Amino acid sequence: MNPRTRVKVCGITTPEDAQMAAALGVDAIGLVFHPPSPRQVDLDAARAITAALPPFVSCVALFVDAAPELIRTVLDAVPIDCIQFHGQETPADCAYWGRRFIKALRMQPGLDVAAEAERYRAASGLLLDTWVPGVPGGTGQTFDWGRVPRDCVLPLVLAGGLTPDNVATAIAAARPHAVDVSGGVE
Repeated sequence: MNPRTRVKVCGITTPEDAQMAAALGVDAIGLVFHPPSPRQVDLDAARAITAALPPFVSCVALFVDAAPELIRTVLDAVPIDCIQFHGQETPADCAYWGRRFIKALRMQPGLDVAAEAERYRAASGLLLDTWVPGVPGGTGQTFDWGRVPRDCVLPLVLAGGLTPDNVATAIAAARPHAVDVSGGVE
């Protein structure tokens, strides 16, 4: 029996969208704390969104090379279950907070996922996203799912251009622990 593939919807911006995602059965929602993103939320919105979540739906805070002051402010003000680091954060940067975290990797040519999993061994998982130079994520583009290793010391989360039309194929090809969708389900 294969375990169920978990689902995270990232970029939630309203309590209503969080409730809809939960009603549809998602396992987690993502709140973006990265000012350039059109999906960024402020602290008031983040608190309202998390207050609207039913039990057993996790909340993930996404940061991209954020200042420590921003991360501390969010962690002090919002009930966050897990942090997602989506920039160039080092293993020490990620572990510093003493919280469960996911490290995003952009699947650039030559990236050795197994080696990165060893580097980020303290992570709860690795999120594999499409590599586009100069863009941390949210590109709406897929990558070659054949590059996802079958055996990894950490759970793998597949992201990058996933839509209702391609997610089943992506899961069959990569066998991830979870998928992370955003623009593809708006």
